[in-house]
Amino acid sequence: MSVESLQADIDLLRKQLNEKERALAELKVAECKVGDALTNEEISRYSRQIIMPEIGPRGQLKLKAASVLVVGVGGLGCPAALYLAGAGVGRIGLVDYDCVELSNLHRQVLHSEASLGQPKVQSAADSLRRLNGAVRVDCVRTVLDGAGAPAVLAGYDVVLDATDNAPTRYLLSDACVLAGVPLVSGSALQLEGQLTVYGHDGGPCYRCLFPEPPPPGAVTSCGDGGVLGVVPGTIGVLQALEAIKLVLGLPGVLSGRLLVFDAADCSFRSIRLRGRSAGCAACGDQPSVTRLVDYEQFCRSRACDKEESLHLLSDADRISAGALSEMLLGGEKHLLVDVRTPTEFELCHIPGATNLPMKDLGRPACLDALREYIRQHRGDPEFPVLVVCRRGNDSQKAVQELRTSLSDLSVSVRDVAGGLQAWAKAVDPHFPVY
Repeated sequence: MSVESLQADIDLLRKQLNEKERALAELKVAECKVGDALTNEEISRYSRQIIMPEIGPRGQLKLKAASVLVVGVGGLGCPAALYLAGAGVGRIGLVDYDCVELSNLHRQVLHSEASLGQPKVQSAADSLRRLNGAVRVDCVRTVLDGAGAPAVLAGYDVVLDATDNAPTRYLLSDACVLAGVPLVSGSALQLEGQLTVYGHDGGPCYRCLFPEPPPPGAVTSCGDGGVLGVVPGTIGVLQALEAIKLVLGLPGVLSGRLLVFDAADCSFRSIRLRGRSAGCAACGDQPSVTRLVDYEQFCRSRACDKEESLHLLSDADRISAGALSEMLLGGEKHLLVDVRTPTEFELCHIPGATNLPMKDLGRPACLDALREYIRQHRGDPEFPVLVVCRRGNDSQKAVQELRTSLSDLSVSVRDVAGGLQAWAKAVDPHFPVY
């Protein structure tokens, strides 16, 4: 190689190096200009995430300009909203119809004893504003339905489904498809949680996976099945993570995948979901869902998770808690059957009650024991068999089932109207209510 050739190579390398240095300098100037839009307080507050190369000043400005709607301010929505506000999401919407109850506090971390009886949206908004006064928090206290959903969702970049009922899940999925925004969906029950993202990057929507709603009563709520508070806490935080990734445009979003968390062994599994269905009624090639409908009618169940009082029996087939108390005090012969789970029975029960869970009512061994007890203890042809549960709904179903099973015996089968909650209200104010 000649001296001239070597010098030419050196000159070329210097030129390339100068061009790279100039490009880096221009990038730094651009970053500084973007950083100027963040105040000193914001730079200090969010510094630990701004210094990450995945976020930087530009990413923090994206978060500041973003809007995220959280539907359901309970065990999932509270931790999700908390971390969205902490991350600096500029606008957070909260939707819920309910008020804070004591039983909420073990998992719904935005609420406190001081907020008992307050609307959940107001209690949560107050907590978020105490954490980050720069975040705009909008509250909508309502049971979301097809008529009001479009106006509520308008203007939001991402929606979080933090509810636990089928009508709202279908409603939010359809509404997000029509609005063209991604939906971060979470659920939690007992020791298991699930998380996925619908309607993003060509992924499926909720209807793609579940074209038809489940049978009424098939979806168990936390109020019926129970939940360990840290499980919705874990899923709610992950919902916030997915929302932040969507806002920032980061890879790895849970679209087309279902994350399953098992708290029993603290394990996570990622399950690949079916892709978007071309025949989907909502997001398919020829969608038939072009407007939102009555989703309670579609699912034949309620969007409100407050248990509805059933009226399966006539008044003559039921007795009041007060009448039961008088029967107990008078020493009248009877059989009081408590159809709750053994765990609930152990938690609290009326003295003298026999535990026969709903799931065991049809088992021959349980029925044989019940029939033998009645034969041994009845003193008149209309031996009273009384059935009680927590709120007076399962007990009515049990009465119908027992009347068929015990039809060959001369017994009077009735339920205790209002269940143990009525007992606590009318008879024993110190009886636990859960």
